[in-house]
Amino acid sequence: MSAIRGLQTVEHSGMLKLYSALFYAGCSFLITVVNKTVLTSFRFPSYLFLGIGQMIVTLVVLYAAKMRKKVQFQDFDRSIIFKIFPLPLLYVGNHITGLASTKKLSLPMFTVLRKFAILMTMILEVYLLKKSFPRRLVYSVVAIVFGAMVAASSDLAFELEGYTFILLNDAFTAASGVYTKKKLGTEGLGKHGVLFYNALFIIIPTLLASAFTGDLHKAVTFQDWGDATFVFCFLLSCSLGFVLMYSIVLCSYYNSALTTTVVGAIKNVAVAYIGIFVGGDYLFSWTNFLGLSICMSGGLVYSYSTFNQKTSVSYEGAQELKIRITEDSTQKEAII
Repeated sequence: MSAIRGLQTVEHSGMLKLYSALFYAGCSFLITVVNKTVLTSFRFPSYLFLGIGQMIVTLVVLYAAKMRKKVQFQDFDRSIIFKIFPLPLLYVGNHITGLASTKKLSLPMFTVLRKFAILMTMILEVYLLKKSFPRRLVYSVVAIVFGAMVAASSDLAFELEGYTFILLNDAFTAASGVYTKKKLGTEGLGKHGVLFYNALFIIIPTLLASAFTGDLHKAVTFQDWGDATFVFCFLLSCSLGFVLMYSIVLCSYYNSALTTTVVGAIKNVAVAYIGIFVGGDYLFSWTNFLGLSICMSGGLVYSYSTFNQKTSVSYEGAQELKIRITEDSTQKEAII
């Protein structure tokens, strides 16, 4: 009985779930556009350096907030390493491949191929969290993947490196989402600790990698550092990088990892169609547009099904918990 009470205490209000999802969708939309401007429009050569800037902002903001006692998380000790890993590795993989694929791919193709992250998240939740999903939800995922494949098959600007980065980004996104949900319940970390120690553990290796590959030199010697518009976009990207990561953690805290991925798909509906008319790097074809439409339609059905069945999933989780309790003792079954 106490276990069921524990399950009920972690349930959050519908408004918190909705607002956190909308917050994440808005942040994700903005940073996609800003990153595309910095990396493509201004031709900034270093997505690694851009990621380092976003990590620095994360560390500075959270450390200052902790010093002013606005947020709380555990001070660093050896136990933090075991508590946080492998999340930093997944985070840096997600971060770097996301920025690299943004630079290499057109905006519509970027958003289409990102749909594979939904399928990967479902697979990981089935494998790691032992979840099951209704047929309508599975069929909508199939429609999303099918639409993505149709759209990608006619991509006249095919870029093997870009496709490799985006598929890796999907895998890292799925794994990062599932493990973030698990780590949020770790004692001493919480939302802010997960963000802070993620950035702390990966900023130095990322900086060394940037310097070793010559990426850092390209960024420092970039010719447009005197351009006020570029500097503004760069700083905006660094700030939004922190806000985006906070919004992802917040959405995962109030919802599930799958819901967070679905919210990203909803955002992509707007980004993909806007990218057809804005950006200048989309090569139109009817096959691509048809695949894009199928993909987005499946995403909407999937999103509706997921949010609509949230309540039933919670009850199903309670039933599964009750089954586990009854297996322990027949007396407990009688009490329940």
